Amino acid sequence: MIKRRKTRPVYVGNVKIGDDAPIIVQSMTDTKTHDIEKTLNQIKRLYDAGCEIVRVAAPTEKDAYALSDIVKNSPIPVIADIHFSPRIAFMALESGIKGIRLNPGNINDKGKIKEILQECKKKNIAVRLGVNSGSLEERLLEKYGYPTGEALAESALYWSEFFESVGFTNFKVSIKGSDVLQNIEANRIFAEKTDIPLHIGITEAGPAGKGSVKSAVGLGILLYMGIGDTVRVSLTADPVEEVKVAYQILQSLGLRRRGIEIISCPTCGRIEVNLPEIVKKVEEKLEGENLPIKVAIMGCVVNAIGEAREADIGLACGNRSAILFKHGQPVKRVSEDEMVDQLLYEIQKMKEEN
Repeated sequence: MIKRRKTRPVYVGNVKIGDDAPIIVQSMTDTKTHDIEKTLNQIKRLYDAGCEIVRVAAPTEKDAYALSDIVKNSPIPVIADIHFSPRIAFMALESGIKGIRLNPGNINDKGKIKEILQECKKKNIAVRLGVNSGSLEERLLEKYGYPTGEALAESALYWSEFFESVGFTNFKVSIKGSDVLQNIEANRIFAEKTDIPLHIGITEAGPAGKGSVKSAVGLGILLYMGIGDTVRVSLTADPVEEVKVAYQILQSLGLRRRGIEIISCPTCGRIEVNLPEIVKKVEEKLEGENLPIKVAIMGCVVNAIGEAREADIGLACGNRSAILFKHGQPVKRVSEDEMVDQLLYEIQKMKEEN
């Protein structure tokens, strides 16, 4: 079992982050926020995929004006993403948002930041204090030479102390860069020195394939260390994919469970069925199902029966046929042509039983 770091609670609307709450999955829309209909449609898709908090960009006044309608119609709490402009931050705070993302490194005006925090406190709006390798303060770049993990952690600790010095504590911190080892080091240093909840992620991780691997390595190590209270997987892809990958990472570590987990063996010369095609068909048919079960589809006698027995339901494939197991017990033998339909039929029965 992973022993999670003890952190204080932060509330983004009705979503609790930190303390004893599960690790919260979030994402960010890629629409123009002022296109209210498209933005809400994407938020609905993210919600259906399991997203629990959503962030929207507000680079212009036009976007800030749209926030009110988006907040009213969103099924999950909305965080406004603000950079550079205190003026737009104050506009966003009037919209009913539940959270705001601030990067002090690109606002760089303590007086304005203090005013924003005071207004957030009045309105019970949570803040995400964001520190990024691409916008690190000049003084730290001069001290360290480049954005090291130590430099990022020092920036996050500095601004956290400033937030607390003006009486604001309802905030979480994100320390992000595109370098995995840099991220791990920065978050580790910060986590050892505070009980502030951490939003973790590998920023600019890349396209879906490579970005998912990079995120799985970086987030997986941090999560195994007990670090992380909320996550975003940053991909150059449909944001819905970010949510799916986040749950897969959390599920692989036993930290969250959502939907059906498919276990299937790698192909080799012993396989006597078209395993890739069978797995593909099952995966497509079960897309979007939230039944929390484990399905094993094994291709040969070496591990097939053992793995199928350990799953909630499974196929132990052999000579153009398979034994269908359910709750560790053999149910029937099925041919290769019928095994997908029979497996799906039994899963549907399990869904109805639940």
